[in-house]
Amino acid sequence: MNTSGSEIKILAGNSSKELAKKIADYIGVPLADCEVGTFSDGETCVNINETVRGCDVFVVQSTNSPVNDNLMELLILIDALRRASAGRITAVIPYYGYARQDRKAKARDPITSKLVANLITAAGADRVLTMDLHAAQIQGYFDIPLDHLLGGTILANYFNEKQIEDLVVVSPDLGSVTRSRKFANSLEGEVPIAIIDKRRPKANVCEVMNIIGDVQGKNVILLDDMIDTAGTIVNAAKALKEFGAKDVYACCTHGVLSGPAIDRIANSEISELIVLDTIQLPEEKKIDKIKVMTVAPLFGDAIKKIFANESISMLF
Repeated sequence: MNTSGSEIKILAGNSSKELAKKIADYIGVPLADCEVGTFSDGETCVNINETVRGCDVFVVQSTNSPVNDNLMELLILIDALRRASAGRITAVIPYYGYARQDRKAKARDPITSKLVANLITAAGADRVLTMDLHAAQIQGYFDIPLDHLLGGTILANYFNEKQIEDLVVVSPDLGSVTRSRKFANSLEGEVPIAIIDKRRPKANVCEVMNIIGDVQGKNVILLDDMIDTAGTIVNAAKALKEFGAKDVYACCTHGVLSGPAIDRIANSEISELIVLDTIQLPEEKKIDKIKVMTVAPLFGDAIKKIFANESISMLF
């Protein structure tokens, strides 16, 4: 175990309280006594009601909607811990917001995912633990160690237990082919992949054009790292049905599910959508078609290995 003799502490921001509690329970430590609220003018206030001096502290906070509020909570928590002489501060960010702004897609675009990385580092984090970044190169935006967990194994285990026959894994776009191939290799048997060739005329509007591969008479699993407004995944499911697919399952790590997403999924050709709990799903978004799997054991194992200064690569 950790040779420094320090103590492990798990703190939760408001966006990830349920997940943080599951992680703490899995590890076998109590969730630290910490309150994050707002002053009357909307400023974030933090009260850490127990000592953290010299402790190995893990702050669990996804930066999902409201993105800026949750990001500021994370930064202020890290700053409070640094000023309270925490031994080591790990920002545990199951869902990393602003990850889609990872490059200059056109002139005068910001690269906000790099800016967020700078903010987290400047606040005083010693390392970052996250899952399924939208763009893998974001790992290099940090000048502190970053551990990158993959949620595909949890999703693959779910489908392996269901033992669905005649499976094909479908990538919703050309950019997700590598992820889809890895996922297909995690499934039992030799599962082929297919690719949807789509064109997007403008942001959050998706037009499906063609399918590369054979889905006729097959059960298909659509895999993506995140589902936001669900336009891509719903249009893909419709196209797959038109190309002769039987049941269409969908899965993703991050269920952002903003705007019309829930209505679209409810009225879509998708039989079942499996998401991980990197983003807490509010009650009003819980419908029969959506099944939530927890990432708590995987994050718990990673935290235990970080605390013990052991390699976490075996978790991949």
